[in-house]
Amino acid sequence: MAATLHLSVQHDPIKDFCRRFGHQTAVVDRKLYIDGGLVNWKPLETDPKNYTNTWLMWHDLDHNSKDNMPQIYANLSKNVSVPSVHGGALWADDVNYRLFLFGGEFFSGSPTTANFMSYDIWCDQWDDFGPPSDDIKRVSYGASTTVKERGEGYYYGGYVSRASVSDWTGERRATSDLIRYQMDSNTWAKLSGPDDTRRAEGVMTFLPASDRGMLVYFGGFQDPTDNGTMISQPMDDIFLYDMISNKWHVQKANGTVPESRGRFCAGAVWAEDRSSYNIYINGGHGLEGPGFDDVYILSLPSFTWTKSYPLDQNGTGYYPSHSLSCDVINQGSQMLTIGGAFPQEETCDVEEVWGVHNIDLGNQIKTNFKKVWAGYEPSLFGYKVPDFVTSVIGGTEDGGATKLKPDHGFVNHDLGTLLSMKAVFTKRTKLDDGRSDPAATSTTGGSSSKSGLSTGSIIGIAVGAGVVLVAVLIGLWLIRKNRKAQRDIQSAPMTESFYSVPYMPQTSSPLNYPQSPERWHRGSPGVREYEGEDPGQVHYWRPFQVNVEPCEMDGQGTRSPETHAEIEYNRSRGVSH
Repeated sequence: MAATLHLSVQHDPIKDFCRRFGHQTAVVDRKLYIDGGLVNWKPLETDPKNYTNTWLMWHDLDHNSKDNMPQIYANLSKNVSVPSVHGGALWADDVNYRLFLFGGEFFSGSPTTANFMSYDIWCDQWDDFGPPSDDIKRVSYGASTTVKERGEGYYYGGYVSRASVSDWTGERRATSDLIRYQMDSNTWAKLSGPDDTRRAEGVMTFLPASDRGMLVYFGGFQDPTDNGTMISQPMDDIFLYDMISNKWHVQKANGTVPESRGRFCAGAVWAEDRSSYNIYINGGHGLEGPGFDDVYILSLPSFTWTKSYPLDQNGTGYYPSHSLSCDVINQGSQMLTIGGAFPQEETCDVEEVWGVHNIDLGNQIKTNFKKVWAGYEPSLFGYKVPDFVTSVIGGTEDGGATKLKPDHGFVNHDLGTLLSMKAVFTKRTKLDDGRSDPAATSTTGGSSSKSGLSTGSIIGIAVGAGVVLVAVLIGLWLIRKNRKAQRDIQSAPMTESFYSVPYMPQTSSPLNYPQSPERWHRGSPGVREYEGEDPGQVHYWRPFQVNVEPCEMDGQGTRSPETHAEIEYNRSRGVSH
């Protein structure tokens, strides 16, 4: 135990970062929060283990690091009583400045709590909201999104297992429910999915269409025979949920349809006039093969898939990854894709920028790579429909799409009508819960009236206050020191697995293009350009030499810490605008 503690306390979540995956993210104000998931520390060649990430971290969306990606910080509170899970959801309330942690599974050991936890951004503390209603269990690797305009979090499908529910005795099973959490009233509802089929590992986004908004789900895997055998959910099956009528619609998509996949990520944006809604996806894995390193766009209401990256002979990309996260930021101008498990890679994920990559959604950054990848621009706001999308759906960068229905028409005419409507929302107000923004309630100046206290009394009060302040500071230092030790202990490597559904293993293979350092030069962070013959559209900047044993080469993306066992892998939720 002492040896394990000694090793774990050496891990700095920023300086020692190598890779992260299976985490959950959310954006409030100008901060992108990262919670939980699994991490690898560097040097990977001497410590190729998966660790539970016990930190709540955040990226500053107003300020870049020296490498042109948002600066990261790990200075927020999270004690050992707060679960650190992977494959969960982090719902954001940007009116009451809260994060809500739902679902997810524990990397090792039985689940420590079934309670629903909330992080108070203003007070930098976690609050225990108790368990959800009796019929709602902790699930993992489902599809999740936040509807900030309505103050609601949604979660569809996902797995229930011994890794998520302490008293679960059966095999790992997918689920078929749509779960809704209403933040202002702290109430739960279990709603029906589009059918009774169990699904997991897809994505869900929110669109401001219809009267009060719509949810869009696609991808992942399904269990149509209800026997625990998962098969691919075709990517041309698009499920839409109308939030005012509680009715599901199903529509076939057309165009360049992506290969079936799970544990990818997605983000939704729309034209200024809402004549088109564009959902960007990145990464993921299939039931066979190493996975994907590509970018596709699903445009509605035409239900047209367009491929954005790569456009060369390597159709799935050079760095397949899954269990990553997507967050649309800056009013739709960019989407940060963070982390991922890389089944074919033996190196860190752009550790200089903590595994962050940026997609230029509207092709507005002149220095972008292949019209997709770019360094982050904090001052760039607003979405523009890129030309490779308008060439398919018509219109201009500001909207005016002319292709307004699928190639073979709508399966249900009502769906076309709903997508032509623009949702209107009542402005939410802050809850009267006794909390307030510390920045807004800070002291602005003293009173002009006399206090009535003598000079001696004032001096005595000042001295006493000074003593109390010193004591408080010492106490806070001791608490933080103890929290760090507890956090590092919990971050020790885990070896036990609860995964029960085997998938076909993915095999490693050497990189099939030159790796000579003198022929490469660094582009913008997260972008690697090639001097001479282009080996492909490569956007991850990585070390030149590969000398370590495969770290995530098993078919499930997360290798057993001691062996390359076949265990389930992890996908981060899809996040919408």
